[in-house]
Amino acid sequence: MATKTQTKFKIKSGDEVIVIAGKDKGKKGKVTKIITKELRALVSGINIATKHQKPSAAGAGGIIKKEMPIAISNLAVVDPKSGKATKVGYKTVDGKKVRIAKKSGEALA
Repeated sequence: MATKTQTKFKIKSGDEVIVIAGKDKGKKGKVTKIITKELRALVSGINIATKHQKPSAAGAGGIIKKEMPIAISNLAVVDPKSGKATKVGYKTVDGKKVRIAKKSGEALA
């Protein structure tokens, strides 16, 4: 019986990201949630879909705008110095592993 390993991503919740592919290319937003099983992330203000919702006891119906998950492969972390897309690297600082932006060498939050 094969065991499935957990996928690790360089993008974390709370990161400022930029969309590098798709209909929202060039837009920036903050990651609110990572969905590891689907290899997707929820980003505020990105991949907005229009949904027609029926009225229910919980709330009124109508046309609502909803953020949909976007593939993690279409996202890149924003460099804190330049504001452009960058890769994520790791560096040991004072015995702690810290994430850094490859372009500028700045530490990521």
